[in-house]
Amino acid sequence: MSSLKNSIQESIKVHQALLENKTLLDNVSQLAFAIVQSYKNHGKVVLCGNGGSASDALHFAGELVGRFERERCALPAVVLNADVATMTAISNDYGYCDVFARQVEGFVNENDVFIGISTSGNSENIYAAAIKAKEKGALTAAFLGKDGGKIAANVDLPIVVAYTRTARIQEAHILLIHSLCEIIEKEF
Repeated sequence: MSSLKNSIQESIKVHQALLENKTLLDNVSQLAFAIVQSYKNHGKVVLCGNGGSASDALHFAGELVGRFERERCALPAVVLNADVATMTAISNDYGYCDVFARQVEGFVNENDVFIGISTSGNSENIYAAAIKAKEKGALTAAFLGKDGGKIAANVDLPIVVAYTRTARIQEAHILLIHSLCEIIEKEF
């Protein structure tokens, strides 16, 4: 029982730190505004992640295309890690570091918002995709952990959960994703 209590207390500590991080809160607000503007300009949200972060990208897109809490129009969102055939073809022909960047090259335009998710902040394939999305003129954001890694310095809106345990970072990412969905839905 004490292990469960410790996990919950640790999670509360991480969530409390989010409230005290002005940069993070500002970046989340700016991202919400950018996503709404993208949709109003006929753009889309393009997401990707690895492992648990891949599941978080799918979760986020599902909330946008389906609905979060309110009935509204479907909002376009593409998850690059969802297409296994494309991922394996690109990985085979170009290497895993290019698995998302190659898709960004084909799917992203200047009206879009690209969002990468990396708890380490150093995932090479997320980094390469963010760089490619910037080249394409999209607004770039990333949900990151720890110190944000090299991705933080290379996206327009780094959303860094400054903690070291992956599980707690992912929990905070989901809280922030749900908060974004709530803000975005109010506009539609």
